[in-house]
Amino acid sequence: MPHVARALLALGLLVAAARPAHAQALQIFDAHIHYSQSDWDALTPERALSVLARANVFRALVSSTPDDGTLKLYDRSPRGIVPFLRPYRNRGDMATWPHDVAVASYVEERLKRGIYRGIGEFHLSAGDVEAPVVKRFAVLAEQRNIFWQAHVDDVTVEKMLTLYPRVRILWAHAGMSSSAPTVSGLLGRFPNLWVELAIRTDVAPGGTLDPAWRAAFMKYPDRFMVGTDTWVTSRWETLRETMQAIQDWLAQLPRDVAEQIAYKNGERLFPAP
Repeated sequence: MPHVARALLALGLLVAAARPAHAQALQIFDAHIHYSQSDWDALTPERALSVLARANVFRALVSSTPDDGTLKLYDRSPRGIVPFLRPYRNRGDMATWPHDVAVASYVEERLKRGIYRGIGEFHLSAGDVEAPVVKRFAVLAEQRNIFWQAHVDDVTVEKMLTLYPRVRILWAHAGMSSSAPTVSGLLGRFPNLWVELAIRTDVAPGGTLDPAWRAAFMKYPDRFMVGTDTWVTSRWETLRETMQAIQDWLAQLPRDVAEQIAYKNGERLFPAP
């Protein structure tokens, strides 16, 4: 065997040894799924549920625009779907909802169904954290003991956690670009914060778990969850591959930590009915 080939083989063996393979793929609680109107023509509810099952997702936190998409899945799998109520009747609400009292009325009316485990996913800027509808949602979350799922940066989530200390927040995308030390620092300060990791490819660049993220997972194994985020239909089409990449970096953690992040934290926070 040529020297270069032998060296490459040795390197491959070392990399494989550094990534302990789990005996089997972990079951997954996916904390970030949407089944919005733009998906309905391409995916029947039955097919969407099948896509999740093929990716080893046995339960999923779902919010949709409009909310009817979430109900389509929930009606077919009430134990498998954890419904969150997105405050978007349509995509136009995304930018205006914090000041639109009609959105507050819409959410209050839908919550009467008694099935929702949270409000979100919603987008919010730091300047709108004290907006009237946000304040109303804080009251609703406390009264009903439900979560928020917030797509916000670290400055905004810190402000939310400070102003609404009794609201439990699931931080979407870990802030999208917030560093592992920043996320870890916020988890240390705020016990009402949990983090999901959808679309955070920096967790394992090139497939290798980042040391800073590994340190955060080891320090707070009970505060993280994984997610894929089917924000466009093409994300459904690649969900299995996306989930395999997540399985690959989970396999580089101790089994007990990987299991917590993969599904046990979701099961603990959102037990099946």
